[in-house]
Amino acid sequence: MARRWRVRDRGSFAALRREGVRRRVGPLTVTHLADGCEPPRVAYALGRPVGSAVTRNRLRRRLRAVVADTPLAPGTYLVSAGPGAAGLAGEDLRRALLEAVA
Repeated sequence: MARRWRVRDRGSFAALRREGVRRRVGPLTVTHLADGCEPPRVAYALGRPVGSAVTRNRLRRRLRAVVADTPLAPGTYLVSAGPGAAGLAGEDLRRALLEAVA
């Protein structure tokens, strides 16, 4: 499992919003900021339209597992999910994330 850090500071989220490159694949959106952070830093954004708190937390855990097995370039990432993401099978979720970070 590759090492990943969390994004915790407000400045990183502001930089992602201002300068990040956004790519959407199905219900997943990945925003990447090539700021050279090594190991990569990853944040997750799952809003209420995705489902209940239980559904959002389950999806967040699934996304973390997929990201841990995905090779990422140095930088900061924001993984966002829309309402359809919770219903994706494991392999479909992995495929969408791989396409979004490619």
